[in-house]
Amino acid sequence: MVDKDLLSIQEARSLVRAARTAQAILADMNQERVDDLVLAISLEAAKAAECLGKLASEETGFGKWADKKAKNILASETLYRHIKPMKTIGIVNEDPDKKIIEIATPAGVIAGIIPSTNPTSTAIYKSMISIKAGNAIVFTPHPSAAKCIKKAVDIMRAALKAKGAPEDLITVMSLPSLVGTNELMKQVDLILATGGPGMVKAAYSSGTPALGVGAGNVPAFIERSADIESALDKILLSKTFDNGTVCASEQAIVTENIIADKVKARLIAKGGHFLTGDDLLKVRAVMERPGGSMNPAIVGKDAAFIASLAGISIPAGTKVMVCEEEGIGPKYHFSKEKLTALLGFYRVETWQDACEACFKLLKNGGLGHSLAIHSENDAIIREFAMKKPVSRLLVNTPSTHGAVGITTNLFPSFTLGCGPVGGSSTSDNVTPENLFSIRRVAYGTTGMPMQATQETTATPADTGAVDVKRITEMILKQLKELN
Repeated sequence: MVDKDLLSIQEARSLVRAARTAQAILADMNQERVDDLVLAISLEAAKAAECLGKLASEETGFGKWADKKAKNILASETLYRHIKPMKTIGIVNEDPDKKIIEIATPAGVIAGIIPSTNPTSTAIYKSMISIKAGNAIVFTPHPSAAKCIKKAVDIMRAALKAKGAPEDLITVMSLPSLVGTNELMKQVDLILATGGPGMVKAAYSSGTPALGVGAGNVPAFIERSADIESALDKILLSKTFDNGTVCASEQAIVTENIIADKVKARLIAKGGHFLTGDDLLKVRAVMERPGGSMNPAIVGKDAAFIASLAGISIPAGTKVMVCEEEGIGPKYHFSKEKLTALLGFYRVETWQDACEACFKLLKNGGLGHSLAIHSENDAIIREFAMKKPVSRLLVNTPSTHGAVGITTNLFPSFTLGCGPVGGSSTSDNVTPENLFSIRRVAYGTTGMPMQATQETTATPADTGAVDVKRITEMILKQLKELN
């Protein structure tokens, strides 16, 4: 009998050892050399974007390969353009006036936890920002996406080899298990965790510094001044992108009664199907597992698949199924995160009521993540910005695309921090700058402060003067007393 858990633990230890050897070589490279490696990875990953997208979709059964290809491009080409000018190696800042030098010090070896919803794009993204910051990375893949993640890693390792760099800067566990992952997290210097709440919590509980992300339960508020047509087009584009597998995708529409009927009618015209009666009950029955967690069988699936699973008929061309939910909380299925073609729908009287409804939705599983608002009223937008517990307020843009940096100037990222309110150590779209520390060299710029004692009491005549001889005698006397 072979104990797979023991093999997984041993593999984790071996990979970390190899990564440390590789990282020591990387640590001796200058910025130009490191940037050359990152460019090589970017180019090869971009070439394989379509292949990796198809592999990920086939292996996991989630999403659309064309959208996964787009995510791979974002994680390679687009990301490279953003990180290329960053100083991440050696001296990154020098202030001659303040006489302070800032030196980047890499974390060392990073554990990269990869989800099944965005497997290849997350692996590419984490590899590039890790090496850009001078680190090696060891991946623990989600078992249902192990093959496509390994393929992505093989492509990036080949790019490193072609450049004469150690391949073990990027490695992946071939025997992933819970105990093996736990061992990996204990052995590394930093954890970069993207995955379910349980895995992120385990990362923060490992004893190793961690950057993790919380769940997203993104409300989309359509305020009365909004361009309704444009708002719905953007929401549907976002919600159907890779069949809703990005945690920043919209989970519920909140709108004011004065425009709610128009919003509903236009949503139906654009491919939204509102569920009622027995059909609604049947869909609710397949949405969750007995404990109330999301049913993985519907994650990343289109509306037709979910309808078939639930045993109902929906109009041809349906993009999302929508429920006018009665409330917000654990017992209301459509008020939770749904990484699939399902949306909640809420009517409120005023924007203040919408503010409260959005807060309740966020509290129901999305604190700290993101919120979308469609409005032309800057005063209301600012009120939301000041009061909503999110790290990203996305204005007049598809939430998915805006949060990850496709339609906004936010940093391209597949690790979206949720801040302390969401249980994360950062609210950033994680960048290479999150993966190194700063060592500061500070030169003395003022004389030694004079410490008053019984023997050295300043008089008005000598206040502000520095008597070096007297201070020296005082210090010598104090040292003598200590001895």
